[in-house]
Amino acid sequence: MTDTLARIEALGDAQKAAEMAAYHKVTRRYLGVANPVLDDIAREMRQTLTLDDRVAEARALWASDVHEARVLAAKLFTQARIRPDDAVWETIVSWVPDFDAWAVADHACIAGQKRLIADPSRLDTVETWTQADHMWTRRAALVMTLPWTKQNNPKPAELEARDRILGWAAGYVSDPDWFIQKAVAWWLRELSKHDAPRVRAFLDAHGDTMKPFARKEAARKLPMPG
Repeated sequence: MTDTLARIEALGDAQKAAEMAAYHKVTRRYLGVANPVLDDIAREMRQTLTLDDRVAEARALWASDVHEARVLAAKLFTQARIRPDDAVWETIVSWVPDFDAWAVADHACIAGQKRLIADPSRLDTVETWTQADHMWTRRAALVMTLPWTKQNNPKPAELEARDRILGWAAGYVSDPDWFIQKAVAWWLRELSKHDAPRVRAFLDAHGDTMKPFARKEAARKLPMPG
């Protein structure tokens, strides 16, 4: 057990841990430590540890399979500027097959978003996830690429990436899994705030294949025609 795990264990709350276990519905150990507390610990560790030590800590925390430890592991990597970052990216990629619940997966995906923005050539790796048998890996391809929904004035390469990822989403529209449908809707909803024409074109082409709830969610933020 790492010293860091012992530290967060000491902050645990048994009642909150039981509530978290019931909420997340995944069998693993929960300590009952709130995210803001983990944020503070992660910030301190990012400031005091060398990058090599941070990678080692993150890997050990993730391997513990404790909910808060995995969240903290992701938070150790959640920053824009990390150089060199190959070991960080490789570590995040190694976690993807372990994803089994949205909360831990999303924390890891937020860390991964920073590394994709730092090196968009890594989209080549993410594209392979779209063909995975593992649903959470397929979902991660969209959650980790959410930054490409947010540019107001995208450069040509960013538009190319946006269209590439929309192609992945188009391949998901017939997937019956609720989490995949929700991820497609999430990506489109975020994009609609910045690029409504692309979202309308996607829904015109694929909306009839999407689950009704997903189509409705995808269109929820579209500006009213006028």
